[in-house]
Amino acid sequence: MRTPPLASGPEGPRALHPLLATVLDALHDGARERGGPLPSGGPQAVAERVRAAVGEVLPDEGDPEALRHLVRTLAAGSADPADPLCAAHLHCPPLAVAAAADLAASVLNPSLDSWDQAPAASELEQLLTRALANEVYTDVPRGAGNCATSPHRPAADNAPDAVATTGGTEANQLALLLAREALGAGTRLICGSNAHHSLPRAAWLLGLPDPVTVPAPTGTLDPAALDTALTDLPGPHLVAATAGTTDAGLIDPLPDIAALCRTHRARLHIDAAYGGGLLFSDRHRDKLTGLDAADTVTLDLHKLGWQPVAAGLLAVKDPRDLAALTYRADYLNADDDTEAGLPDLLGRSLRTTRRPDVLKIAVTLKTLGRTGLGRLVDQVCARAQEFAGLVADHPRFELHDAPTISTVLFRPVPATDDDIAAVRRELLTDGRAVLGRARLDGRLWLKVTLLNPHTRPDDLAALLKIVEGTPHR
Repeated sequence: MRTPPLASGPEGPRALHPLLATVLDALHDGARERGGPLPSGGPQAVAERVRAAVGEVLPDEGDPEALRHLVRTLAAGSADPADPLCAAHLHCPPLAVAAAADLAASVLNPSLDSWDQAPAASELEQLLTRALANEVYTDVPRGAGNCATSPHRPAADNAPDAVATTGGTEANQLALLLAREALGAGTRLICGSNAHHSLPRAAWLLGLPDPVTVPAPTGTLDPAALDTALTDLPGPHLVAATAGTTDAGLIDPLPDIAALCRTHRARLHIDAAYGGGLLFSDRHRDKLTGLDAADTVTLDLHKLGWQPVAAGLLAVKDPRDLAALTYRADYLNADDDTEAGLPDLLGRSLRTTRRPDVLKIAVTLKTLGRTGLGRLVDQVCARAQEFAGLVADHPRFELHDAPTISTVLFRPVPATDDDIAAVRRELLTDGRAVLGRARLDGRLWLKVTLLNPHTRPDDLAALLKIVEGTPHR
């Protein structure tokens, strides 16, 4: 049997061309077979269709049509974030240019654990992370972000930096690790009841004291309750605020929280995995006032950045905090290699093997520019305002509140929480619409998160009509 061709090397492009055509055709056929935002029938029906299509996972003899069959099966059984009726989660439809760049990353397959595996990718990562750190920490001259650390070109002293992560969860875990190393093992996390689950989970993972959760009665952290906690509890403290909650897209009062942290000498982390994308918008950037007071900031551009998973970052105000990640493994960053000028990449992550996820981000930033990305942010925020207006004007629906970013919470009236949960599951089972759920004010709400810049007003009206037409008890 002929040895299968490689994706890279001189013959790689020639081998890939027909395979790409196969993949694109299979994606088209699978989407047509699905026929909507989600496959119909629910978990059991989808599982049976997948099992029937796959058959034996590891047969004795290979199937040359496996690529076509499995891609079509996956597409037919996937949620499609590009469908305007798929609006449940912080699950964005990726930009075509970002997906194309991600293909190049897969073909070249650099691993960012040593320079000799990723010479150009390591430099690109430094350029990108420093530039995005400057978007967060605006008190640093923007030009500093274009002078990345390298063996021949040292960065400006104490210039903010960022490290690439797999998403918001890893970035939050890393933020707690850096806080523990800076403040000590007794560091106590204080966060609002609206905080992402990854924060208290990271405190458990790192062996920190039990976190303290302060109330968020309006969906955002209560500064008065935070002041009391900081006053009454022995330190050291790490306060975690949120810029874009998962449930409702709300932003904590960042300036007030930052002021309390300064008063009580507490370290501040801001989880801006969702809201960080507002930095690209001149219209909405002011909602993040106070972000640059944080010691660390979580960003996640596979949310409001239209990147394929994964595209997370942790921005760090003081790059000396990253020294906590320093580790020596002779086969990756031997002292004599580092002294000779080979960059040390092992201290840029807790992971060893790492994909160059920065490539797709860099291609997107360079292709669209600040204006293009800001326009996408403005579009989805505008769609959320329009959908909220439709809900507010409809006599059979109740709107929770005007959206802060691009998330809208609403519920049919009259309806119980059980009714609302059943309506959502019925829509999922039928494959007609993908809506989220959130519990606020002691009640269950349907959640629409609008991340598709191609969604139009008539799509929003159709979504509301589908919910209205789904009976509840």
